Amino acid sequence: MHTFKKEERLCNKKLIDELFHNGSSFLCYPFKASWLIIDEPWQIPAQILFSVSKKRFKRAVDRNLVKRRMREAYRLNKQQQLYDLLNSAGKRIALSVGYIGKEIAPYELIEKKMLKLLTQLGAELIK
Repeated sequence: MHTFKKEERLCNKKLIDELFHNGSSFLCYPFKASWLIIDEPWQIPAQILFSVSKKRFKRAVDRNLVKRRMREAYRLNKQQQLYDLLNSAGKRIALSVGYIGKEIAPYELIEKKMLKLLTQLGAELIK
């Protein structure tokens, strides 16, 4: 239930390119989310990509720390916030979450903002 498997990670270069060129996006500080509804059938409702800017965080350990916190917050909250909605609507999405904050946020803040982001994404998908 609370897993984050390889199939849930967005790795397809063509799909990533299409996501950034044709997808919709919104800000939910300290995140920027881009999403695209996909027609292809997947076993899972959403594939996600996490990114942290090398320009803002020069050291890889800092970027990795932020990505780990983002992944954990997503992993714990994706089922009730996103998957249930997508399954009921019969939709599949590709999602990118970029960290645009200037400093490393504590996990509690990242989790709170990830919940807000997933709720906002749900509202966008229902429109």
